[in-house]
Amino acid sequence: MAPKRILTSGDLVADRRADYAAMLAESGDALAAADLMEQALELAPGWTAGWVKLGDYREKAGLIEPAVEAYRRVAVSDDAALFGVDLKLAALGAAETPALPPSAYVEGLFDDYADRFETALVEKLGYSVPKKLAALIRTAKGDAHFALAVDLGCGTGLLGPEIGDCVSALEGYDLSENMLAKARAKGVYRHLARADLSLSPEASGLFDGLEQGRADLVAAADVMMYLGDLDAAFANAATLSTVGGLFAFSVEKDEARTGFSLRPSLRYAHSRAHVETILARHGFAPIACEETVIRMDAGQPITGLLFLARK
Repeated sequence: MAPKRILTSGDLVADRRADYAAMLAESGDALAAADLMEQALELAPGWTAGWVKLGDYREKAGLIEPAVEAYRRVAVSDDAALFGVDLKLAALGAAETPALPPSAYVEGLFDDYADRFETALVEKLGYSVPKKLAALIRTAKGDAHFALAVDLGCGTGLLGPEIGDCVSALEGYDLSENMLAKARAKGVYRHLARADLSLSPEASGLFDGLEQGRADLVAAADVMMYLGDLDAAFANAATLSTVGGLFAFSVEKDEARTGFSLRPSLRYAHSRAHVETILARHGFAPIACEETVIRMDAGQPITGLLFLARK
């Protein structure tokens, strides 16, 4: 497991000022929060997480160049990957868009998010991908029953219960151990383990003591938006799939239709044509694509694409 972010400075006064800064930011006064965070960092200049917070407050206050300055300070630190600052810099136009986020950043993000994930995503943001993806799968399968389904990036296990009645066995994989613990508590997965979809099939962890070509359904709900380059993820899906197996997944829609792009949310969006090109590269034939609202973000609907392909 990746090391946890160091969220305290080690200096009591600096931490107190940072706490006040967080309160100001939550109340909507990002400029005052940034000013107080600067004071905290004068006391603890080596506090990497503090510089990330300062960058965030400056960005929210519209101070883009000062935000970039703070993020660049983090980018040269040993802990840069934990905080995803390359993504933050790219979203501000200050760096090239990374093809993939650091795995340590994604793991830490969801380890931190696990306890409030379902409340925040489902109840507050109207997240609907598991139900909609399950419905798409059911329209294609007819009366067939899946012998083994693999849920990639299973998170807290929201998809498992949606498809559990049409599969004989269900495996789940995620980068975050804390998310896996939540999924385990649902009791619907035969096997749960940590895996990294950004790595090749040989290194991903999906085949540690397990057979290739073992799944007649591979699903990935709300996973691909945390990957820019989908090549490794689709290679893993292809290696898991039986001939004739289904691959069901979602992406956020790239309106520019040029490939993939990084959004201000630090999630990636992908165009339909780009996704279909990579599917073909890995031996999948698209059989359905549905455009739908997948969640809300900052009060705005996020449009996604639900794909169903066959190997």
